[in-house]
Amino acid sequence: MLKIATCQFAVTGDVDHNAGHIESFVRQAGEEGADLVHLSECCLSGYAGVDHETLEGFDWEHLRDRTRAIMELAKEKQVWVALGSMHELSAGNKPHNCMYLIGPDGKIHDRYDKRFCTEIELPFYTPGDRAVTFELKGVTCALLICFDLRFPEIYRDLYKRGVQFVIQSFYNARQKGPSVHTDIMRQTMQCRAATNFFWISMNNSSAWYSPYPSCFIRPDGKIVKELEWHRDQMMINEVNTDIELYDPMKDFRDIAVAGNLTNGPETIDDPRSKNVTEL
Repeated sequence: MLKIATCQFAVTGDVDHNAGHIESFVRQAGEEGADLVHLSECCLSGYAGVDHETLEGFDWEHLRDRTRAIMELAKEKQVWVALGSMHELSAGNKPHNCMYLIGPDGKIHDRYDKRFCTEIELPFYTPGDRAVTFELKGVTCALLICFDLRFPEIYRDLYKRGVQFVIQSFYNARQKGPSVHTDIMRQTMQCRAATNFFWISMNNSSAWYSPYPSCFIRPDGKIVKELEWHRDQMMINEVNTDIELYDPMKDFRDIAVAGNLTNGPETIDDPRSKNVTEL
């Protein structure tokens, strides 16, 4: 069983401001016995195109310094941290929009780079090209970021890799007002959970206007708990892979994944079945 601290705060372009919130959550989560602290997309660096009009002159060394401080705090509090940020590449290449997986040893164990960037992100970021999975207390976990949710093929790939828990960070904030995101983002993730039987932690920046809050979803698609809109908050939920939950696809999911898009017989030897133009 895993205890997951899902966190949200109003992300800005000020790395020090963001780091203060992150460190506070890591301390709180450690004191409350969480195994992993889940933070939102680009929560340390700020989000290019919204929090930063340009990345020219961005202080990458300062970002690394604040990241190292969070790594030390993870070691002190003995927690895993899934940290949203940016990762600088070599000169001439745009950075990755990434999540660092920091262990309780204070080291970076892996890094997930957002594989699908939106049109407004592509001028700033280089999309990644690999899945990231890892095992924590017997649970197979994966990291994803925001727009990845639009591609069900990603989740099917994770299912085939044996993933049980998806840690997905979002940035849908500082919008002008209500948007379609309120009606589609959590709902899409509920679908991803139910069709693949995943536990999911999804979080978002709480900066005004944020069209949905962070939430925690069970494999049957039910939202177990969600945070308040536009509030800096943390919640702790449990990933319990031993409990039985509603899963009507259980006996048929692998058939569909294998490419057989019916659970009927291989052939239907009946002329009335084959004649599709008459009553």
